[in-house]
Amino acid sequence: MDTQNPSAPPRAQSAPAGNPTRSRHHTGGVIHENTRHTTRFVVIGNHLTQHPELSLLAIGLGCHIQSLPTGTPVDIKSLAARFKEGTKRIADALRELETHGYLRRERVRTPTGRIITRTTSCNQPGPRRETAATDCPAPPPRPTRERTTQPRPRKALPAVPQPGYAAPALLQQATDLLTGLRRRDPRLLLSATDTAHLAPGVAAWLEREVTPTAVRHALTTDLPDEPLHRPAALLAHRLTAQLPAPPPYRAPAGPPPTRHPLRNCDGCDHAFRAPETETHCRDCRTTDPGRP
Repeated sequence: MDTQNPSAPPRAQSAPAGNPTRSRHHTGGVIHENTRHTTRFVVIGNHLTQHPELSLLAIGLGCHIQSLPTGTPVDIKSLAARFKEGTKRIADALRELETHGYLRRERVRTPTGRIITRTTSCNQPGPRRETAATDCPAPPPRPTRERTTQPRPRKALPAVPQPGYAAPALLQQATDLLTGLRRRDPRLLLSATDTAHLAPGVAAWLEREVTPTAVRHALTTDLPDEPLHRPAALLAHRLTAQLPAPPPYRAPAGPPPTRHPLRNCDGCDHAFRAPETETHCRDCRTTDPGRP
């Protein structure tokens, strides 16, 4: 009897009858070890898991969403908190699933008036099956509402500081400063109504001995980069929040000294300033103390 060589490869198996195209010497590819699930599983079609156009991230995300219980949040922020791919890639994958019919997102209004996004996951793309045979019924048509042409009431501007004394010259200086802000930033183009509302606030700054240059700098520095939808509201906030403290108290100055007219000295004929009761200059009065 021949001795068996334990290192020799086993005899090649013939191809199964159910797969005649498989190579007799095929050794690569995946091999499945399947265990029958009885709990915590979901049935997902190969049309999704082997989709020829979806990205791998979209396929994985679609499988994850189909495995979730009803009511689980699947918005971009919730998914980004669960996975590390980031909001940009997750948003792109959701759009892929939506494009190929595996996802439907609708904006609906709740009974409290809040607008939310309702997401519907379809285990079969809608166009491939009848509406009654799928869990994703067609969305009902949205009711059309007639749009009113009345403009929405505009919110009032925030209050601004008021000067102690609204002198016309001070208000005009404040108005000129506000109308010139557009030269610093074209977004600060103000209407006549907004300018009239803001002028007392600027006058309050000027009244506190703040120079026009300093006021202009406080209103135009560090503005946001995005468009200003209502620049007057931003300026009103800055005028109030950054209002400087009043200047230090200064005691009122006394009356100026009396300036007497010039007169000629009766003794030396020199000009000097003195009351009418004095007829001689200081030098003459020093020489002769008896002279007035």
